[in-house]
Amino acid sequence: MPEQSPFELAEGDPFGPHNLPYGVFSTTDVPDQRRVGVRYGSHVLDLSALPSALPAAIHPHAELLAGPTLNPLLAAGRPVWQQIRAAVHSAVTDPAHRDEVAPLLHPLDEVTLHLPFEVADYVDFYSSEHHATNVGRIFRPNGAALPPNWKHLPIGYHGRAGTVVATGTPVVRPNGQRKTPADEAPTFGPSTRLDIEAEVGFVVGAPSALHEPVGLDSFRDHVFGVCLVNDWSARDIQAWEYVPLGPFLGKSFATSVSAWITPLDALDEARTAPPARDVPLLPYLDDAALEPGGIDIHIEVRVNDAVVSRPPFSAMYWTAAQQLAHMTVNGASLRTGDLFASGTVSGPDPDQLGCLLELTEGKGPYLQDGDEVTLTAWAPGPAGVRIGLGEVTGRILPAPAVPGHETP
Repeated sequence: MPEQSPFELAEGDPFGPHNLPYGVFSTTDVPDQRRVGVRYGSHVLDLSALPSALPAAIHPHAELLAGPTLNPLLAAGRPVWQQIRAAVHSAVTDPAHRDEVAPLLHPLDEVTLHLPFEVADYVDFYSSEHHATNVGRIFRPNGAALPPNWKHLPIGYHGRAGTVVATGTPVVRPNGQRKTPADEAPTFGPSTRLDIEAEVGFVVGAPSALHEPVGLDSFRDHVFGVCLVNDWSARDIQAWEYVPLGPFLGKSFATSVSAWITPLDALDEARTAPPARDVPLLPYLDDAALEPGGIDIHIEVRVNDAVVSRPPFSAMYWTAAQQLAHMTVNGASLRTGDLFASGTVSGPDPDQLGCLLELTEGKGPYLQDGDEVTLTAWAPGPAGVRIGLGEVTGRILPAPAVPGHETP
C-alpha cells in the first residue's frame, strides 16, 4: 500500500487548514536548532524554510519566522498575522505548491516540541462564577461564596513567568509551609494537596504603550491566539499563605501550557455570548454592543488516562477581552509574549469541574507522585469541523530534599 500523502487528511481532522496552530519544534538531526512551525494534520510545517520554497507568498516575512521562538511573529501585529496565515493556508491546500512544500512537512512523532514563545509576564484570572462559588462555599461555608467585588471586575493576580513550562515537562511536587486549623504552628514539607486547574490561556502579540489602556474593541489587535493551560496548585501551601496578599508559592512552582497556539482567527465559528450578567458593568467592561466575547471551547481532563471532567469554557462569566481591558485600565502596558489565563474553568454540572478541590469538595484525594494529568480541548469550526487545541500534559515527580529539613 502506498504511503499516504501528508496533504491528505482524514475527514474532519481537527488540525486541518481551518486551524493551522503555531508552535516551535526541533528535529533529531539538528536537535539544538529550534524552528517555528505550523501543525497540519499529523505533521508540522517548517515555517523557517517556507520563504525559500514559496518566496513570492511569504518572503517579506522571512525574518519573523527564522528565530527559535514565536515572539518576532507575535510582535508583528494582526495584518502580518493574517498575511502569513493566508500564505500557510495556500501552501498546504494549493496542489501547485506540493512539490515545494512536501519536504518541509515533518511527522509529529519524529520532532520534539518546545515552549512556543518566551513568556514576558503572566497573569492568572478567576473568571468562572461556578468555580468561584464552589471554592467560596468550601472555604467559607458560613459566609458569602463570592466576594463583593467579583461581579464588578475580573479578579486576577500576577504569576511567575519563569515557571511557565511546555507540555510534557515533569512537575516537581513543591515544598512549603502548611498549617491546618488543628495545627498549633505551621509545618514544612511536600504539598499533600497538589491539584490541577484546567484553564485557557491567551498569548499577547502586539505590545501597548505604558499609560495607554487597551479597550475591549482592541482585543484582536493585541491577542495573537489561544492555548491550553494547567495552572498547578498546592492547596495546602496556598491556604496558609494567601491571606492577605493572595497566591504565591502555592502557585508559582509550575504552569504548563500546550505546544500549539491557535490563532484567534481560527476560532471565529466558536464565538458565543457569555452568560447573562446580573450586575451592571462599568463602561470599560461593558461589551454588550461588541462581538460575542465568549468562546465555545470544550475541555477534557484526564488523570492517569481516566476522564474526570469536561469543563465548558463557554460558561465563563468574564471574557478574555474584559480581562485584557481590566488588566490595562490602570495604564499597565502589554509586552509581546505576555500570557494571561482564564482561571479554573468549571461548569454548573458535577462532571464539569476544573480542579480536584471542586471535584472532591475539598476532601481529596489529590495528586500522588507518578500521576499524569492531560488536558485536551476542541472548539467548533466551519461546516461542523472541530478545531483542535492540542494537549497539555504533566507527570508529578517527588519533592526534592530541602537543606535543613527532613522529608516526612
